[in-house]
Amino acid sequence: MSQTTRSGRYVRQAHGYSAFLPAPLPPSPPIDMDDEMLEMISRADRALGRLDGSILTLPDPDLFVLMYVRKEAVLSSQIEGTQSSLTDLLEAEAKILSPRRPADVGEVINYVGAMNYGLERLKDLPVSMRLVREIHEKLLAGVRGKDRQPGEFRRSQNWIGPGDCTLAEASFVPPPPAEVPQALSDLEKFVYAEDPMPPLVKIGLVHTQFETIHPFLDGNGRVGRLLITFLLCERGILSKPVLYISHYFKRYRDRYYALLQGIRDTGDWESWLKFFLTAVAEVSREASDTARRIVDLRERDRLAVTESFGRAAGNGHKVIERLYSRPLVSVTEIAEITGVSFPAASRLTSRFVQQGILSEVTGRTRNRRFRYSDYIALFANE
Repeated sequence: MSQTTRSGRYVRQAHGYSAFLPAPLPPSPPIDMDDEMLEMISRADRALGRLDGSILTLPDPDLFVLMYVRKEAVLSSQIEGTQSSLTDLLEAEAKILSPRRPADVGEVINYVGAMNYGLERLKDLPVSMRLVREIHEKLLAGVRGKDRQPGEFRRSQNWIGPGDCTLAEASFVPPPPAEVPQALSDLEKFVYAEDPMPPLVKIGLVHTQFETIHPFLDGNGRVGRLLITFLLCERGILSKPVLYISHYFKRYRDRYYALLQGIRDTGDWESWLKFFLTAVAEVSREASDTARRIVDLRERDRLAVTESFGRAAGNGHKVIERLYSRPLVSVTEIAEITGVSFPAASRLTSRFVQQGILSEVTGRTRNRRFRYSDYIALFANE
């Protein structure tokens, strides 16, 4: 294949296959900002603004952020073929043993860790290839792909295609390893270039270019989607990482991949950007609705505790607040949260069960775990 497009060119390699060399961003000719795209940018900006405002109205936003991060972790990992659900993740975090749990839950746990690590690092380190390598190392530590050079840019050729396909059968071959450092350097320069480009357009371009470069032997899709969140937060577009955009990408996975490939084959950046902007707007609205439902649920259950728990209401409220970051809990943990004895914590737990706020999930008489089901349900439509 010998083909040049607005996004780069396919170059025949010595072994007979063609690898793609991406052109540096921004695209040339420039992105066609037609009326439809301008309206989409405006709609996405407004939706993100409402989402940010919705989160900031929550009584303690940091309590709720972890569930948004967990949902993004589950969905982004599912795009890459993992089977673990949000419930699997929560049960694994709570150390509930289950023979039915998919073995790949560790990959989702790593994604949550990589997200939280990256957001913390942004306080001292900008979005950069150094940060990308650190995130990648966290993502693959001890799980599938751990033998594929975690934290290191590839030194061999990789490719994309159906499982077990050969290089010759690949649907896309990223740039040869010798070209990767320059391509990443060009991408990093684009991220921080002073230009009038709308931030969401730039973020959409960065995500796609990263996926095209495919700089790692494994984990490129997940790192590329993490970049979206990191850039939204670094640029101050979102104050908290509450956009689970992989929900849209997973729902339209075939189109997502087809549009990425369309950029490489025909230079069609515009169709991808319109898809991306639609995703941002729709998921922002959904995430805002989730925030509203959280407020309603919190008020309902706080009222139930106030009216039904008597003198234990104060401790009941402490437990309620903890459940928003850790919605699976044991009696021992409730004792730790409230500072009461185990028997008193057991009685408090029974009151939560009687009110329908908590439900027991292990079916055991010892080492029981209780689930805040109504809260989990707000996020569990995977």
